[in-house]
Amino acid sequence: MTGRVVDAALAREFGLNAEEYGRALAIMGRLPTLAELGIFSVMWSEHCSYKSSRVWLRQLPTAAPWVIHGPGENAGVVDIGDGLAAVFKMESHNHPSFIEPYQGAATGVGGILRDVFTMGARPIANLNALRFGDPSHPRTRRVVDGVVRGIGGYGNCVGVPTVGGEVNFHPAFDGNPLVNAMTVGIAPRDRIFLSAAAGIGNPVVYVGSKTGRDGIHGATMASAAFGEDSEAKRPTVQVGDPFTEKLLIEACLELMATDAIVAIQDMGAAGLTSSSVEMAGKGGVGILLDLDAVPQREHGMTAYEMMLSESQERMLMVLRPDRQDVARAIFEKWELDFAVIGRLTDTGRIVVRHQGRIEADIPLAPLADQAPLYHRPTAPPPPPPSLGAVADPAGLEAALLRLIGCPDLCSRAWIWDQYDATVGGQTVKRPGAADAAVVRIEGHRRALALTTDCTPRYCAADAEAGAAQAVAEAWRNLTAVGARPLAITDNLNFGNPERPEIMGQFASAVAGMAAACRALDFPVVSGNVSLYNETEGRSILPTPAVGGLGVLDDAAQAVGIALRPGLDLVLIGATAGHLGQSLWLREIAGQEAGSPPPVDLAAERRAGDFVRARILAGAVAACHDVSDGGLLVAVAEMALAGDAGCRLEAGPPNLPPHAFWFGEDQGRYVLAVADGAALLAAAAAAGVPAQRIGASGGGGLTLPGGATISLATLRRAHERFLPDWLGD
Repeated sequence: MTGRVVDAALAREFGLNAEEYGRALAIMGRLPTLAELGIFSVMWSEHCSYKSSRVWLRQLPTAAPWVIHGPGENAGVVDIGDGLAAVFKMESHNHPSFIEPYQGAATGVGGILRDVFTMGARPIANLNALRFGDPSHPRTRRVVDGVVRGIGGYGNCVGVPTVGGEVNFHPAFDGNPLVNAMTVGIAPRDRIFLSAAAGIGNPVVYVGSKTGRDGIHGATMASAAFGEDSEAKRPTVQVGDPFTEKLLIEACLELMATDAIVAIQDMGAAGLTSSSVEMAGKGGVGILLDLDAVPQREHGMTAYEMMLSESQERMLMVLRPDRQDVARAIFEKWELDFAVIGRLTDTGRIVVRHQGRIEADIPLAPLADQAPLYHRPTAPPPPPPSLGAVADPAGLEAALLRLIGCPDLCSRAWIWDQYDATVGGQTVKRPGAADAAVVRIEGHRRALALTTDCTPRYCAADAEAGAAQAVAEAWRNLTAVGARPLAITDNLNFGNPERPEIMGQFASAVAGMAAACRALDFPVVSGNVSLYNETEGRSILPTPAVGGLGVLDDAAQAVGIALRPGLDLVLIGATAGHLGQSLWLREIAGQEAGSPPPVDLAAERRAGDFVRARILAGAVAACHDVSDGGLLVAVAEMALAGDAGCRLEAGPPNLPPHAFWFGEDQGRYVLAVADGAALLAAAAAAGVPAQRIGASGGGGLTLPGGATISLATLRRAHERFLPDWLGD
């Protein structure tokens, strides 16, 4: 790259269009240096500037009495009581995980961990939301294997449990998998660390690993669609070291127990550039960097390379001058690099020196204020055609066995078993045991409930309804364990925003999310937008993934999905037998058609508040929300989780059996209780639809009409796909 002429062609190669390059020239009043062009290109990339999405994101509700910090910081912060705060965020590492699955996924975990502990929180849980291509595609197996190993390899080594997540397969993800990583941490409510720099003359300090050439222009790569040359982009994928990350966590938290830190920021996307620009910009100060002081692991690195490197496990801090030696001693104890690489100034500019030369000198205010903001054209998504009646070609027994063994519903044990879900000893409900993970807060009775949710096929059919459903399902899954839902983080994964139909999907999805968040008092406190998720012009399904967080005052009150014998099964919520966009329709009838199930947010709220109250009253032995696959799949999963059979009763006479048992109507739960009559009476008094559907007991699942499927047969069907497909 050294010696390249800075011109419009190079700017275009860096991801700046002609208008953006012209704007940079006007700000500078001269031709930029190579380093300056690199700074403009990454700070104005889609990944860093949100130039296509900011106008829509303003619709999302972000405030509530329990919200301490909403969007704009490294992660969201909510009050969870007892003087504690939960700090959490979800982010994507989609493009890197397609190019290099192991390192792409691993560094995605590392990056989101840093977003959380940079605010003073000790990470206590990781989750993920993964979307892969068709299992028959020749590339899918390699991507799945690498991504899962990368998540497990990093999270396990750093000592943070991976407690939950979701996995979908669809041909739309063949050329562009989605890897969304979420981390949750705990901090004292009054000890949250922010990123705004302050104090003219204060030292700017680099800590962590050395800087190399990995990940250069990673943010720019993540802001462009893939073509036939995607394999050539491997150098833009970072390389992670979880053992160094563990040392960095401990060193930062130890320093945070002192009064040394003025501001702190993770070196994530765009590395030293974004961290320094954002810290100084938020604080309204200038910053001078001396790159000769930057710890380097490669010889002959240029200013351009150091400013744009995305080497992992690095942080930037502003320290009190009188506490600099204290900080240095802590990082040397943990055998991490510590270097004073600059200071804050009153110039309002970022100035970068290297080998006696000024390599960059940019005014910070226009770099932020004049960043591109696009009102891109939108084409409203057309409503899907009505589905109409669909005959049952298989029957309940055959359909159930096929559904619970299909890629989207089969057991995820092969995946979960590669993650350490119990390290730290605080995991109360691990993957597969409940609708949400439950993690106790060490030293407290209090626990957090955590989930990730989205149904991309719903969003493809109706982005607004599908996004509302994603929020509602996250709220429902937290409720199903007895937690009080508090807030969400999101990861909005879409295709090329320059296509009006994609921006139409995006705008509709944000509107749906906003409506659901308002109706459920479930604000958005952090998030990420990932655009240009397409390969050779083929877009992914729109996927507005939602990470939900709730709180339980007493971890012992959490319930799971496992049945035990001798209980009544009661369905809460109304059933209309909606088969549009259902997995039954796709897997059994061979269609992806119709509208997704409607989301009645008022009914969702009534049913969820009722269920949570019954759980906290100790009246519920097991609870499972009804989602993918419908009611019969939910009951089968409960039976398998508890190794207890059940006998089911016939559904209402006005619905075909396959519609009742496999329809994906929203806002529903299956509750296993000792006294079904009391539950039905309480539901009637609360105005919540409820009906008894059976009772637990026996060694199999007895369907209406008398046919029984043994638990052993169900288990074989449920557990064989991933081990058979992946060869172990």
